[in-house]
Amino acid sequence: QVQLVESGGGLVQPGGSLRLSCTASGSIFSISAMGWYRQAPGKQRELVALITGGGSTNYKDPVKGRFTISRDNAKNTVYLQMNSLKPEDTAVYYCNVAGRGSADLRYFEKWGQGTLVTVSS
Repeated sequence: QVQLVESGGGLVQPGGSLRLSCTASGSIFSISAMGWYRQAPGKQRELVALITGGGSTNYKDPVKGRFTISRDNAKNTVYLQMNSLKPEDTAVYYCNVAGRGSADLRYFEKWGQGTLVTVSS
């Protein structure tokens, strides 16, 4: 079993910053891609940022230059540093982790529980 625990959401004023964290634990052999998605009210969940096992990153256009995704492989943790936040960044943010389990090397893909980010004055 693999579990993800997210933290770091909250209320922030426009122009402010937040850092999200997501830690994977359990029967993990290896982790490949780690990503952050978000879902605003009345909208579909969308990819925000992705980081591969090799460290390559990809960002949704509206967050380029403002958000930074990073990972600590020793801690099985992915981060999302969000700067210059805008009201349109308000959403529930979910982490997504893919990898292989240690018991049988089977592929897994897990979602975090979601953390609410509200950008408002």
